[in-house]
Amino acid sequence: MGVFVCLPLVLPLTALPIARLAEQHLHPRIATRLLAVVGAMLALCSTLCLGLLMVVGTAQLPGNPLPDSWSDPEVRDAVPYEVKAGIVAIGALAAVLAACGWTVYRHLRLRIGARRALAAAPSVVSGDVAVLPDPEPYAYALPGSPGRVVVSTAMAECLDARERRALIAHERAHLAARHHRYLLAAQLAARANPFLLPLRTAVSFSTERWADEEAACAVGDRRVVAIAVGKAALYSHRAPDVSAGFAAFAAPAGPVPRRVAALLAPVPPVRLWPPSSAHVALAALVATVGTAASALSSLNAAVTLVGILHAATPL
Repeated sequence: MGVFVCLPLVLPLTALPIARLAEQHLHPRIATRLLAVVGAMLALCSTLCLGLLMVVGTAQLPGNPLPDSWSDPEVRDAVPYEVKAGIVAIGALAAVLAACGWTVYRHLRLRIGARRALAAAPSVVSGDVAVLPDPEPYAYALPGSPGRVVVSTAMAECLDARERRALIAHERAHLAARHHRYLLAAQLAARANPFLLPLRTAVSFSTERWADEEAACAVGDRRVVAIAVGKAALYSHRAPDVSAGFAAFAAPAGPVPRRVAALLAPVPPVRLWPPSSAHVALAALVATVGTAASALSSLNAAVTLVGILHAATPL
């Protein structure tokens, strides 16, 4: 096993440069998928290695439920880690599982609470759009079967007809592309390894940009979408109390000035690889090597440990 079992715990740092560059140089749809996959893979690898360290450490603790042969001197010599490393790994893995469980629980509780509140509240439903009589301006996409676009009357009054159409198209894009799944994957990855927090932020921004671009295609005017994004964010921030009522279900809108600037710029090209430049190529190379090394390191550590413990276990 050697150092391979610890490498995936720090290799997520290699993916940080590509997070910002993906936002700048890739289409937001591709950036979202790329960063979500990279983050999930790195998080799985680091969690697997925490589990391996836990097995190694707990096998040497008295009274553990594991086979006694796993703590033989031969196994201890083959696995160069002390009991302290295993005990630390137990605490770290418990923290990861608790954080991920809490994240999933909050995600489900928010969705269920929003749907129950929507069903109980007086609203005007037209297709997949529910308009709620509420003096607080907000709009959000509520995933489910069926998904709903929830808009308050205050938000609808802040925008003209074309801007309302752009806002609804933006929220519909969130539902159609199932952005909540990418966001949940990025959140779980960040809970599993704090080094992946920048990737979570990047995925959150790229999903908003993805929805902006889809709304621009639906409306046919990027400037209208930019105005709708800016006005919606401006009026939402002026809401008197966004911690209560339906406004609490609305997610943050992301860095609005950057989104508006991107909408006022030309349409981003759809390409799988960024344009050739030294810093972009270097960042992509570092992220690719880091992700591959993390996967290979965790696989090597897992296979080695399984082989050692299998050889030490009496048939």
